[in-house]
Amino acid sequence: MSDINPSFFQDIKNILQQSRQKAYVAVNFAMVEAYWQIGKRIVEEEQVGKQRADYGSFLIKSLSQELAAEFGKGFSVANLKNFRQFYLTFPDFEKGYTVRSQLSWSHYRLIMRVESSTARNYYLSEASEQQWSTRQLQRNINSHYYERLLSSTNQKIVSVNTSKAAPDEFIKDPYVLEFLKIPENATYSEKQIETAIITHLQKFLLEMGKGFSFVGRQFRISTETSHFYIDLVFYNYLLKCFVLIDLKTSKLSHQDIGQMDMYVRMFDDLKRQVDDNPSIGIILCADKDDTVVKYSVLKDSEQLFASKYRLVLPTEEELMAELEREVLLYWEKNSDK
Repeated sequence: MSDINPSFFQDIKNILQQSRQKAYVAVNFAMVEAYWQIGKRIVEEEQVGKQRADYGSFLIKSLSQELAAEFGKGFSVANLKNFRQFYLTFPDFEKGYTVRSQLSWSHYRLIMRVESSTARNYYLSEASEQQWSTRQLQRNINSHYYERLLSSTNQKIVSVNTSKAAPDEFIKDPYVLEFLKIPENATYSEKQIETAIITHLQKFLLEMGKGFSFVGRQFRISTETSHFYIDLVFYNYLLKCFVLIDLKTSKLSHQDIGQMDMYVRMFDDLKRQVDDNPSIGIILCADKDDTVVKYSVLKDSEQLFASKYRLVLPTEEELMAELEREVLLYWEKNSDK
């Protein structure tokens, strides 16, 4: 047995693992299709008996009892209502428009509760392409991931067009960093925020969005006379540029903007390669002064951005008020262009 190449055994194991995964995906999607078909038949049958006000409720209860007797658990009244809602939310599912074989029933069940059809389409596309787990999908829906992107670009986003991607299509405001586990009212330093981000780097990358890879922390750029240190540096392979992040635990100031402007200019001069697009600088701050944003180089720059961060998941009311404010700022920034 010692004469057999060890890679042979690993190759066989890999074949079996891949086969099992394909089988799991196929079976899972077959059930998703079945649930849609069940929902469709429920709606069709309800329409036949629509003259009775309580017919729909009576139908689902009776169906639940019938299915439970033959197929066991899994066909409760609540689940059958979900199947019905699945069909009503995605009536064109059978035509393939919303079919995402990579997504589980749990993914669809979360997405169908999103009210906006454009937001649903975005989550369908991103959850499939980025292979979001159901936990990540739920977190992004709860934190209004789509709406935060929308507030920065003020346009409908179904999926980022990577062939013509603009930097502002990748910038959110605010960023929600509740996974850092730092109490919002606690006293903390920029170094503590930076360390927490590195500790939870995978979650931070997911919050950042598509195409980001980590380059370094306290990244040094040097001139003949001085050394400067950038808190965090990433590279976005879709934008084909470096992304510099400066962390601020206080309200945004014009000094912060000037510092980031200098960092971006220096980085482009000293580190940017021939094939790279101009670098982007993001100031992540605890709060923003709208006047500072309006009357600074942020207004006209396509390379500099300032975004707030939140250390707890905001309520829907808080977040929507924040987004409305950001849309107004976006309009002011772009009204003269």
